[in-house]
Amino acid sequence: MGWLYQNAIKPALFRLDPEQAHELSVQALALLGRVRPLCAAFERLQQLPPAAYRPIDFCGLKFPNAVGLAAGFDKNGWAWPAAAALGFGHVEIGTVTLHAQPGNPRPRAFRYPAEAAVINRMGFNNAGAAALAARLVRLPGPGQRSIPLGINLGKSKVATLDQATEDYLGSFRLLADHADYLVVNVSSPNTPGLRELQDAAWLKPLLAALVAENQGRVAAGKARRPLLLKIAPDLTFSQIDAALGVIDELKLDGIIATNTTLARPGALATVNQAGGLSGRPVRSRSTEIINYIARTTQGRLPIIGVGGIMDEVSAGEKMDAGASLVQLYTGLIYRGPFFAAEIARALAERQRR
Repeated sequence: MGWLYQNAIKPALFRLDPEQAHELSVQALALLGRVRPLCAAFERLQQLPPAAYRPIDFCGLKFPNAVGLAAGFDKNGWAWPAAAALGFGHVEIGTVTLHAQPGNPRPRAFRYPAEAAVINRMGFNNAGAAALAARLVRLPGPGQRSIPLGINLGKSKVATLDQATEDYLGSFRLLADHADYLVVNVSSPNTPGLRELQDAAWLKPLLAALVAENQGRVAAGKARRPLLLKIAPDLTFSQIDAALGVIDELKLDGIIATNTTLARPGALATVNQAGGLSGRPVRSRSTEIINYIARTTQGRLPIIGVGGIMDEVSAGEKMDAGASLVQLYTGLIYRGPFFAAEIARALAERQRR
């Protein structure tokens, strides 16, 4: 399948506009997810045999392997039922916002094959939290799925910073019943003002409100959901320290490091496209931040590592730096649909050795 992707499917997809290719990929996986016998057959082939490999415990959940599909691929929750069939051990859908929004004007995604990179300025294009909740309520819920499902929450563009807390709370209330875990995304570079929410002055009241809402679920007889924060690779270490202080004080469950970057390292220094850069160029900075978080928290804060995973080595670096799980997306574009299964097997064998 790897040969077929590299020599036939990938060249055809790369002749298309990146967003058009992405939409076709989502549609194909959505179709696979609806053909349950075929999906189940692929899942048996691609998932690690449970008799040989132990599941990974993370934030009170069990993951069949260490590799997840990062947020951004499946914004509206159409394709995730097929994620396990590709070998993923978890999937994160979204980013979803309370209000439906079209995102930024097209074109808004750009490939750089020589650097195994993508720049995007999508702008949280999605159908909104209510539409996603209506779709998820018809599908297997928490405890009924073969892999955990995370939901990544962002701020609606129409919401001001002063309205951000209520905006996130609205999405949380609509979607918490359907998620195995939830992620607070304050780190996308493509929504004006969003990254200001990473500052402790904004971050603390936002997270405090979500933590209180989450605890309120217990009082209402519902399950509390693990809550994680996703941060940018462009933060300074002092800014990371401030965010970690808020996380520690409020007892958040974990952190995802990192989102896309505004930096343009190396050969991309002359590229004049706004948006977040992902892929190989963000690899080292993401790993550096993971390592910093792990050392600063003495390994007590669960970490999902994201950024520049293009092979077994770059995935292993994230784990060595302190991540318990990893996620990928851009690697899927360049390496093909079963890249996750390949990395999951390699990491599991590495851990067993």
